[in-house]
Amino acid sequence: MGSPNFTHGSASINETLAQHSPAPRVETAIALPIFMFAGGAIGNLIAIIVLSVSRQERKSSAFYTLVCGLAVTDLLGTCLASPLTIANYLDQHVLEHLHVCEFHSFLLLFFGVTGLSIICAMAAERYLAICCPYTYQRWGVDRRFAQRFLFFIYISNILFCCLPMMGMASSKLQQSTTWCFIDWKTNEPVAAAYSVLYGAVSLLLILGTIVLNLAVCGALLLMRQRTVQRSVTRASVRERWRALSSAAETQMIAVLVMTSVVVLACSAPLVIRVFANRFMLKNDPKADLAAIRIASVNPILDPWIYILLRRSLFRRLLSLSRRSSSTRSSSPPSPQGNLLYPELMTDSHVFTQLMCNANVITQLPAPVKFTPYDTESLRQT
Repeated sequence: MGSPNFTHGSASINETLAQHSPAPRVETAIALPIFMFAGGAIGNLIAIIVLSVSRQERKSSAFYTLVCGLAVTDLLGTCLASPLTIANYLDQHVLEHLHVCEFHSFLLLFFGVTGLSIICAMAAERYLAICCPYTYQRWGVDRRFAQRFLFFIYISNILFCCLPMMGMASSKLQQSTTWCFIDWKTNEPVAAAYSVLYGAVSLLLILGTIVLNLAVCGALLLMRQRTVQRSVTRASVRERWRALSSAAETQMIAVLVMTSVVVLACSAPLVIRVFANRFMLKNDPKADLAAIRIASVNPILDPWIYILLRRSLFRRLLSLSRRSSSTRSSSPPSPQGNLLYPELMTDSHVFTQLMCNANVITQLPAPVKFTPYDTESLRQT
């Protein structure tokens, strides 16, 4: 008599645990996409607000426009893709619909390659401004140029990422049932070629960003080394570097290095998984899920790199560098240097300083000295 009651009691307990156990699991699993959605949306909104209240001369720069484009792109990607992921955690049949799965796959493809394209364009803009100032001026790289280039990036990437929905490849619900992506294990030649092409384009953008950033960092370090080693009687060039290079160059290198690290760390795993699933027979759904989650961290970190490095840290470094330069120099700065760079001595925004600094200083020949005697000698020669 006691045994049936014990069995019935344990069965009822098991039924109760079975009824209540899925809820905590769903709440625990859904916490991560909700946190990532909130972090990406709030961070990019703050970045857009900070960029909107910037001064007019900053808004007119190409770099400013590209940064705004990156923030808007990250915000749109977060607001469009994350709700589908959260809805799928609440109802696991959401992504089983073909059109919803294709749309989710398109969002991941488009915003992944578009973010890489904009970051690569930012690195290219800085490279032209610092290493090729004559080309930068001849091409007229300004706000309108950057807006047209952003439009070209969006249109080309939309067409490229719409190819799977046009029949070139197929979208598939991945094994974790929480996200859709292209079928990277298909044996169809056209679909396999598209997955390899997507991985190759992403890899080229990553490598291009790293190479351009390294070239810019090397050019800035070379400019500083030549300035320090140059023997001059008048300290006009040194005065400008005391006012600018200590904080501005450091911030420029920090922004470029941090961007490279974020792009490499967040985008490289997914690119690696694209090639691994294409050319390796081993199936690893956990690695695929980890790669897409790491890629989703990119729009969360991008705005904070600009906000934190722009507002808090390097303004303090700039003020400290100005204080040290004022205490070390016994004489006031050269008035001719102030006439050449009036806005650089007062504006604390690094990107405006670096654009003017790179576009002007890199065009100066090495033996130029700002004295009337040297001007007369240059005219005679």
